[in-house]
Amino acid sequence: MLPLRDNIRSSRFPVITLSLVLINVLVFFWEASLGQRLRDALLRLAILPARYTDAEIARLFNPGEQIVPFFASMFLHGGWIHLIGNMWTLWIFGDNVEDRLGHGKFLLFYLASGIVAALFHIYANAGSRVPTIGASGAVAGIMGAYFRFFPHARVETVIPPFFFGPVFVLPALVFLGWWFLLQFFNGALSLAASGNAFGGIAWWAHVGGFVFGLVVCLFARRRPTPRLDYSQV
Repeated sequence: MLPLRDNIRSSRFPVITLSLVLINVLVFFWEASLGQRLRDALLRLAILPARYTDAEIARLFNPGEQIVPFFASMFLHGGWIHLIGNMWTLWIFGDNVEDRLGHGKFLLFYLASGIVAALFHIYANAGSRVPTIGASGAVAGIMGAYFRFFPHARVETVIPPFFFGPVFVLPALVFLGWWFLLQFFNGALSLAASGNAFGGIAWWAHVGGFVFGLVVCLFARRRPTPRLDYSQV
Protein backbone atom coordinates (compact mmCIF):
# COMPACT_ATOMS: atom_id res chain seq x y z
CA MET A 1 0.00 0.00 0.00
CA LEU A 2 1.18 3.50 -0.84
CA PRO A 3 0.02 6.39 1.38
CA LEU A 4 -1.01 9.58 -0.39
CA ARG A 5 -1.87 11.89 2.51
CA ASP A 6 -3.51 11.97 5.92
CA ASN A 7 -6.09 14.25 7.50
CA ILE A 8 -4.04 15.59 10.41
CA ARG A 9 -2.92 19.19 10.06
CA SER A 10 0.26 20.28 11.82
CA SER A 11 0.12 23.35 14.04
CA ARG A 12 3.72 24.37 13.18
CA PHE A 13 6.07 24.09 10.25
CA PRO A 14 7.88 20.70 10.18
CA VAL A 15 11.38 22.12 9.88
CA ILE A 16 13.16 18.93 10.99
CA THR A 17 11.12 16.66 8.73
CA LEU A 18 11.80 18.89 5.73
CA SER A 19 15.49 19.16 6.64
CA LEU A 20 15.81 15.38 6.85
CA VAL A 21 14.21 15.00 3.43
CA LEU A 22 16.58 17.58 1.92
CA ILE A 23 19.65 16.02 3.54
CA ASN A 24 18.73 12.58 2.22
CA VAL A 25 18.26 13.98 -1.29
CA LEU A 26 21.61 15.80 -1.17
CA VAL A 27 23.38 12.68 0.09
CA PHE A 28 21.83 10.70 -2.76
CA PHE A 29 23.28 13.15 -5.28
CA TRP A 30 26.63 12.75 -3.52
CA GLU A 31 26.33 8.98 -3.92
CA ALA A 32 25.60 9.42 -7.63
CA SER A 33 28.74 11.54 -8.03
CA LEU A 34 31.04 8.83 -6.66
CA GLY A 35 30.92 6.58 -9.69
CA GLN A 36 33.26 3.62 -9.21
CA ARG A 37 34.11 4.80 -5.70
CA LEU A 38 30.56 4.13 -4.49
CA ARG A 39 31.30 0.51 -3.63
CA ASP A 40 34.15 1.46 -1.31
CA ALA A 41 31.99 4.15 0.30
CA LEU A 42 29.22 1.65 1.00
CA LEU A 43 31.66 -0.78 2.56
CA ARG A 44 32.70 1.98 4.96
CA LEU A 45 29.32 3.59 5.62
CA ALA A 46 26.69 0.85 5.25
CA ILE A 47 25.62 -1.58 7.95
CA LEU A 48 27.32 -4.94 7.42
CA PRO A 49 26.25 -7.28 10.21
CA ALA A 50 29.45 -9.32 9.95
CA ARG A 51 31.44 -6.24 11.00
CA TYR A 52 29.80 -6.55 14.42
CA THR A 53 29.24 -10.29 14.78
CA ASP A 54 32.41 -11.77 13.26
CA ALA A 55 35.40 -11.16 15.54
CA GLU A 56 37.90 -11.58 12.70
CA ILE A 57 36.19 -8.84 10.68
CA ALA A 58 35.36 -6.60 13.63
CA ARG A 59 39.00 -6.28 14.68
CA LEU A 60 39.77 -4.60 11.34
CA PHE A 61 37.78 -1.53 12.39
CA ASN A 62 38.36 0.89 15.25
CA PRO A 63 35.43 1.94 17.52
CA GLY A 64 34.79 5.13 15.55
CA GLU A 65 34.61 3.25 12.27
CA GLN A 66 32.13 0.85 13.84
CA ILE A 67 29.87 3.64 15.11
CA VAL A 68 29.74 5.77 11.95
CA PRO A 69 27.60 3.35 9.87
CA PHE A 70 24.79 3.48 12.43
CA PHE A 71 24.30 7.14 11.50
CA ALA A 72 25.58 7.29 7.92
CA SER A 73 23.65 4.30 6.60
CA MET A 74 20.26 5.87 7.33
CA PHE A 75 21.04 8.73 4.94
CA LEU A 76 22.11 6.50 2.03
CA HIS A 77 19.80 4.96 -0.56
CA GLY A 78 20.12 2.41 -3.34
CA GLY A 79 18.13 4.23 -6.00
CA TRP A 80 15.46 6.81 -6.76
CA ILE A 81 12.56 4.50 -5.90
CA HIS A 82 14.18 3.61 -2.58
CA LEU A 83 14.76 7.29 -1.78
CA ILE A 84 11.35 8.58 -2.88
CA GLY A 85 9.48 5.83 -1.06
CA ASN A 86 11.21 6.57 2.23
CA MET A 87 11.06 10.35 1.94
CA TRP A 88 7.41 10.40 0.87
CA THR A 89 6.43 8.27 3.85
CA LEU A 90 8.55 10.44 6.16
CA TRP A 91 6.86 13.57 4.86
CA ILE A 92 3.32 12.21 5.34
CA PHE A 93 3.77 10.93 8.87
CA GLY A 94 6.79 12.88 10.11
CA ASP A 95 5.23 16.34 10.26
CA ASN A 96 2.58 15.24 12.75
CA VAL A 97 4.99 13.30 14.94
CA GLU A 98 7.35 16.29 14.92
CA ASP A 99 4.42 18.50 15.89
CA ARG A 100 3.65 16.15 18.76
CA LEU A 101 7.20 15.69 20.08
CA GLY A 102 8.73 19.07 19.27
CA HIS A 103 11.62 19.73 16.89
CA GLY A 104 14.57 18.70 19.08
CA LYS A 105 13.01 15.55 20.51
CA PHE A 106 11.79 14.54 17.08
CA LEU A 107 15.31 14.67 15.64
CA LEU A 108 16.71 12.60 18.51
CA PHE A 109 13.82 10.17 18.19
CA TYR A 110 14.40 9.78 14.44
CA LEU A 111 18.10 9.04 14.88
CA ALA A 112 17.46 6.66 17.78
CA SER A 113 14.87 4.79 15.70
CA GLY A 114 17.40 4.32 12.91
CA ILE A 115 20.05 3.04 15.33
CA VAL A 116 17.68 0.58 17.01
CA ALA A 117 16.47 -0.61 13.59
CA ALA A 118 20.09 -1.27 12.59
CA LEU A 119 20.65 -3.28 15.77
CA PHE A 120 17.58 -5.40 15.03
CA HIS A 121 18.89 -6.01 11.53
CA ILE A 122 22.32 -7.03 12.79
CA TYR A 123 20.84 -9.42 15.33
CA ALA A 124 18.51 -11.04 12.77
CA ASN A 125 21.21 -11.28 10.10
CA ALA A 126 24.33 -12.08 12.12
CA GLY A 127 27.20 -12.97 9.83
CA SER A 128 25.74 -11.33 6.74
CA ARG A 129 28.20 -9.42 4.55
CA VAL A 130 25.49 -7.70 2.53
CA PRO A 131 25.64 -3.88 2.91
CA THR A 132 22.39 -2.40 4.20
CA ILE A 133 21.43 1.23 3.66
CA GLY A 134 18.33 3.37 3.81
CA ALA A 135 16.18 5.52 6.06
CA SER A 136 13.42 2.93 6.30
CA GLY A 137 14.30 1.86 9.84
CA ALA A 138 14.14 5.44 11.11
CA VAL A 139 10.97 6.08 9.10
CA ALA A 140 9.46 2.92 10.59
CA GLY A 141 10.05 4.47 14.01
CA ILE A 142 8.06 7.52 12.90
CA MET A 143 5.28 5.23 11.70
CA GLY A 144 5.23 3.47 15.08
CA ALA A 145 4.94 6.85 16.81
CA TYR A 146 2.12 7.88 14.48
CA PHE A 147 0.36 4.59 15.25
CA ARG A 148 0.53 5.53 18.94
CA PHE A 149 -0.42 9.20 18.66
CA PHE A 150 -2.97 9.25 15.82
CA PRO A 151 -4.62 5.82 15.50
CA HIS A 152 -7.93 7.33 14.36
CA ALA A 153 -6.48 9.55 11.64
CA ARG A 154 -7.48 8.77 8.07
CA VAL A 155 -4.89 7.82 5.47
CA GLU A 156 -5.63 7.99 1.75
CA THR A 157 -3.87 5.13 0.02
CA VAL A 158 -3.57 3.33 -3.29
CA ILE A 159 -2.52 -0.25 -3.87
CA PRO A 160 0.32 -0.74 -6.42
CA PRO A 161 0.37 -1.17 -9.35
CA PHE A 162 -2.89 0.82 -9.46
CA PHE A 163 -1.26 4.18 -8.75
CA PHE A 164 -4.10 6.19 -10.29
CA GLY A 165 -6.91 4.60 -8.33
CA PRO A 166 -9.03 3.50 -6.78
CA VAL A 167 -8.14 5.46 -3.63
CA PHE A 168 -8.95 3.89 -0.28
CA VAL A 169 -9.37 5.86 2.94
CA LEU A 170 -8.21 3.79 5.90
CA PRO A 171 -7.85 4.46 9.61
CA ALA A 172 -4.18 4.86 10.50
CA LEU A 173 -4.64 1.93 12.89
CA VAL A 174 -5.51 -0.31 9.93
CA PHE A 175 -2.98 1.09 7.44
CA LEU A 176 -0.01 1.03 9.79
CA GLY A 177 -1.07 -2.17 11.51
CA TRP A 178 -1.28 -3.99 8.18
CA TRP A 179 2.08 -2.53 7.10
CA PHE A 180 3.68 -3.80 10.31
CA LEU A 181 2.23 -7.29 9.89
CA LEU A 182 3.64 -7.46 6.36
CA GLN A 183 7.09 -6.55 7.65
CA PHE A 184 6.88 -9.10 10.46
CA PHE A 185 5.74 -12.02 8.31
CA ASN A 186 8.24 -11.24 5.56
CA GLY A 187 10.91 -11.04 8.23
CA ALA A 188 9.87 -14.44 9.54
CA LEU A 189 10.08 -15.83 6.01
CA SER A 190 13.56 -14.36 5.62
CA LEU A 191 14.75 -16.19 8.72
CA ALA A 192 13.23 -19.43 7.48
CA ALA A 193 14.80 -18.97 4.06
CA SER A 194 18.38 -18.01 4.84
CA GLY A 195 18.71 -15.90 7.96
CA ASN A 196 19.69 -12.93 5.75
CA ALA A 197 17.88 -10.07 4.04
CA PHE A 198 15.01 -11.55 2.03
CA GLY A 199 14.43 -10.00 -1.37
CA GLY A 200 16.98 -7.27 -0.66
CA ILE A 201 14.83 -5.71 2.06
CA ALA A 202 15.85 -5.41 5.72
CA TRP A 203 12.52 -6.53 7.15
CA TRP A 204 13.70 -6.77 10.74
CA ALA A 205 15.02 -3.23 10.63
CA HIS A 206 11.47 -2.14 9.79
CA VAL A 207 10.04 -4.26 12.60
CA GLY A 208 12.60 -3.00 15.10
CA GLY A 209 12.12 0.64 14.17
CA PHE A 210 8.33 0.43 14.37
CA VAL A 211 8.31 -1.38 17.71
CA PHE A 212 10.82 1.10 19.15
CA GLY A 213 8.75 4.06 17.99
CA LEU A 214 5.54 2.62 19.38
CA VAL A 215 6.96 1.58 22.74
CA VAL A 216 8.86 4.81 23.38
CA CYS A 217 5.83 6.93 22.55
CA LEU A 218 3.59 4.92 24.87
CA PHE A 219 5.25 6.91 27.65
CA ALA A 220 4.68 10.30 26.04
CA ARG A 221 2.28 12.66 27.75
CA ARG A 222 -1.18 13.03 26.25
CA ARG A 223 -2.05 16.23 24.44
CA PRO A 224 -5.28 17.72 23.07
CA THR A 225 -6.78 16.02 20.01
CA PRO A 226 -5.15 17.46 16.86
CA ARG A 227 -7.07 19.33 14.20
CA LEU A 228 -8.57 17.09 11.55
CA ASP A 229 -8.95 18.20 7.97
CA TYR A 230 -12.13 16.43 6.91
CA SER A 231 -11.92 17.92 3.42
CA GLN A 232 -9.21 15.33 2.74
CA VAL A 233 -11.22 12.22 3.64
